[in-house]
Amino acid sequence: MTATTSGATRAAVWLPFPADEIDGLPDGFDYLFWDGGPEYPGDPAHCVYYVVPYMKGSEIAVRPMGAMSAVQVVQTLSAGIDHVEPGLGLLRPGVRLCNAKGVHEASTAELTLALILASLRGIPGFVHGQENEEWRSGFYPALADKSVLIVGYGSIGSAIEDRLAPFECARVARVARSARTTERGPVHTLDDLPALLPEADIVVLSTPLNPSTQGLVDAEFLAAMRDGALLVNVARGGVVDTKALLTELESGRLRAALDVTDPEPLPSGHPLWHAPNVLITPHVGGSTSAFEPRAKRLLAAQLTRFAAGEPVVNVVSTTG
Repeated sequence: MTATTSGATRAAVWLPFPADEIDGLPDGFDYLFWDGGPEYPGDPAHCVYYVVPYMKGSEIAVRPMGAMSAVQVVQTLSAGIDHVEPGLGLLRPGVRLCNAKGVHEASTAELTLALILASLRGIPGFVHGQENEEWRSGFYPALADKSVLIVGYGSIGSAIEDRLAPFECARVARVARSARTTERGPVHTLDDLPALLPEADIVVLSTPLNPSTQGLVDAEFLAAMRDGALLVNVARGGVVDTKALLTELESGRLRAALDVTDPEPLPSGHPLWHAPNVLITPHVGGSTSAFEPRAKRLLAAQLTRFAAGEPVVNVVSTTG
């Protein structure tokens, strides 16, 4: 860390929360509040630690980065970093990009289970029935005895499996970028998907969006899923080929529960809104009461490390 940017100017930290709302911030910085508004809180050239405004989109996230000549760390408050990647080429070499591992696991895993249970047990239909005063009794699938495949077995994927544990699933299979062994069993690679997909009743997507996962869930992927299977996407909309998914939904062969879509936000009139067998939530996986306290604890810990000259955590890339 450097204590100053030039001359006697104090190094600045840009935060999307007012500094007096975060306990445990170290002394020695000018803490400037910026949540993506049109006016910057100070000269971007004095910023050494940039915390990206949360859920404000790529255009806002990237806007000040080209002028941040002294920045050393860019910190997202999301698990995904695809919205800031377009600005990394504007930064000098050696800038560390950190994500918010540890912030969203609980909320996203909760929503994943909610989407699975709501889809299987027909909750959307019951809501419509209540609106129309209709008693829609019947026989519905249970999560018990189902086979679940988690594609993207990082910290969020692991948290999802934690919450699946009490539901008596027949099997949970795991897929990540590289193979490894966990206490719960093996983690497979993407190359194993053709063998794993036909065995899964529920396929959960919790993978980052990157070149290897862009459009991963294409027509071939979907065709390999068993008839009646449920696709749950809490990753990024771009992981799924929307046109291919629409074809399967409209045929009635597959079901889907989507917290993210491509395009996003989903525009009025888009056919995905009214496709059969789909439940859509508006990218709220991490947007809960659990977000702010975890995000603020992460920032206080990260900035304490940074001020002390210690390595920050959650580094996902460094500019070259």
